[in-house]
Amino acid sequence: MSNAVTEGRPAENPEWGLEQLRSAIHAAGVALWSWNVDTDRFVMDGHGFTLWNVTHDVALTFEHLSEKIHPADRDRVRAAFVATRAVIGPYEIDFRILVGSDVRWVSARGQGSDAGIKNRAMTGIFLDVTGRKQAEESHELLAGEMSHRVKNLLAIASGLTLITSRSSASIEDMTKQLTNRLTALGRAHDLVRPLPSGQGDAALLGDIFTVLLAPYDDDGAFAGRIRVAVPRLGVGEAAATGLALVVHELATNALKYGALSVPEGTLDVSGTMVGNDVEIRWTERGGPEVSAPEGPGGYGSELLRRTLAGRLGGALEHVWSMEGLLVTLRIDGVRLSR
Repeated sequence: MSNAVTEGRPAENPEWGLEQLRSAIHAAGVALWSWNVDTDRFVMDGHGFTLWNVTHDVALTFEHLSEKIHPADRDRVRAAFVATRAVIGPYEIDFRILVGSDVRWVSARGQGSDAGIKNRAMTGIFLDVTGRKQAEESHELLAGEMSHRVKNLLAIASGLTLITSRSSASIEDMTKQLTNRLTALGRAHDLVRPLPSGQGDAALLGDIFTVLLAPYDDDGAFAGRIRVAVPRLGVGEAAATGLALVVHELATNALKYGALSVPEGTLDVSGTMVGNDVEIRWTERGGPEVSAPEGPGGYGSELLRRTLAGRLGGALEHVWSMEGLLVTLRIDGVRLSR
């Protein structure tokens, strides 16, 4: 039974050899490495050179390879590699490397405590884990965004209730107005999600602002304190969600801290074409005195910046003045139509 499988392992035969091992390593995307702890000489297989984007024309050392590591991770990785000789058992460390303008995540794995060391050379593998890390970051961003939206919705419900109470003559009138506002808020939130493919333009630019801001406008004596005057442009499916997120975030902040938090406050949204770009000016007046926040800002600020830059190819600028907040949005006209 020389060709049989015994004790859960394949019996020795020519079909289980070095070529099969190489094929398995290649299929798994694993790069092999060896590091001489005395001379600092570093050796990798071909996949390792491709992963790190280094050439074969120079003598590779660990110090030389460290120059490719992201500056924020470099000291940590150097210390970890030195410490591996004192680590008992297997070790693993994830870090970023720079490949041109791209950032890749690499996982280095090996055996510590000088286990199996030969000729003063430690061995291990490198594995490209960029996809996994990007997925983890996306999940974290999504969780943060969902938490932020839930908190905003609670603040919006409280703010809309306060607005409605100011212009209501009775409980029945307040109930009707508040129901209408919450219904309008529901319609607005339909814009803050992607449309099914094949439906063409999501909406006109002015309609997006009007629908999203409708729940925040007062009835009665304070009606019409929100005014929208923007170019007549179609907004594509991909851009509609991003733009709606931006408008919703600005409106929420205005309701919590700005012009929409008081009865006499007003909001003007105007827009012009600047070359191929669209410039939107969000002008709040008559609200509490505002000032620039200290530090880098919260999650809402990051959401605004990331959405403008990533989805809409634009940028925004805040001007904090005694009269109120002025926000200027610059949006790529081509991106807006997609």
